[in-house]
Amino acid sequence: MQGTILVGTAGQGILRSADDGATWHRLGLKEAIEFDGVVRSLLVDPRDPNRIFAGADAGICLSEDAGAHFRRLESPANGMHVWSIAIDPRDSNVIYAGTGAPSRAAMFRSLDGGQSWTRLGIELPEFCGGVNRPRILTICVDADDGAVWFGVEEGGAWHSLDQGETWRRTDDAQSGILNGDIHAITILPARGGRPKTHLLATVNSVYTNRDGGYGPWAAESSADRFDGMYYTRTLAPLEGAEDVLLVAIGDGTPGTRTQIYRSLDRGATWSAALLHAVPNSTFWALGTHAADPQFVLAGTKYGHLFRSMDAGKTWFKDWRDFSEITAVAWTPVVAAVKAHPKSTLGAKPHD
Repeated sequence: MQGTILVGTAGQGILRSADDGATWHRLGLKEAIEFDGVVRSLLVDPRDPNRIFAGADAGICLSEDAGAHFRRLESPANGMHVWSIAIDPRDSNVIYAGTGAPSRAAMFRSLDGGQSWTRLGIELPEFCGGVNRPRILTICVDADDGAVWFGVEEGGAWHSLDQGETWRRTDDAQSGILNGDIHAITILPARGGRPKTHLLATVNSVYTNRDGGYGPWAAESSADRFDGMYYTRTLAPLEGAEDVLLVAIGDGTPGTRTQIYRSLDRGATWSAALLHAVPNSTFWALGTHAADPQFVLAGTKYGHLFRSMDAGKTWFKDWRDFSEITAVAWTPVVAAVKAHPKSTLGAKPHD
């Protein structure tokens, strides 16, 4: 793999490797993201692999050198915990960010590539059942029409047709989405005679819809579908890999048993990937990039990093363990590594 791997953590900020995981470095002491900070999301700009957005406890942060350095983008989300970020595939100037626990859950939007931000006019409860304070775990923008979706743990699935000016909540008895604990939303475009498919993961099911997100959603419980494991953490389509879709499943949070499953038919059927090591907790985050859909990263709640070189069929554990992994990403650009006595986390031991 030629590029830079980034691991977002709760407690060690961002760790990065520019040599395929042989050595790892933390951000320096004078970065916008604290040396021991919390990073909940990582997003590589699909049009510029040097630009990487990070949702952190400092707010919305941006790197323009493939992760070597980050600066905070001034916004109303300053000092809030940013859990999710998404870019409009039609216009990279349009960016959305969602916050959450311990901060108030709120949605923010930029129309100028992150230079300025507006808090959108949707009010979410300060408290909820299950996780006490809600957090916006997922944002997805439709590449066809710019429709925006976001999901809240716990607080439902929301949809906007006008770039977030107005919102409609979609989880109810009529839609068939019966659980408001939303973990992931993704959209597979129409291709090869197959219709556009919306997929939505609640804590215990994967729902699908082939009617533009309207009408009833179909689902089967994850416990029935995934060998008794109910905790449905996240979904990741592999762009450029012909409808390959991955889902991270566990038996709870942090969990003791976990697995990654693959679907080749837009979520209708799934098969278990081959793991060449035993993960120490539920898989929490998946990292992909269109530059190489065969190369995929996965991080567990308790700090194991796995990689696949065959689009998620088989997985190997990397040698280094981390603190709690909250996000993983990679970019095909090699980031410069600045030597600093506290930034280096060591090199892979020689065999």
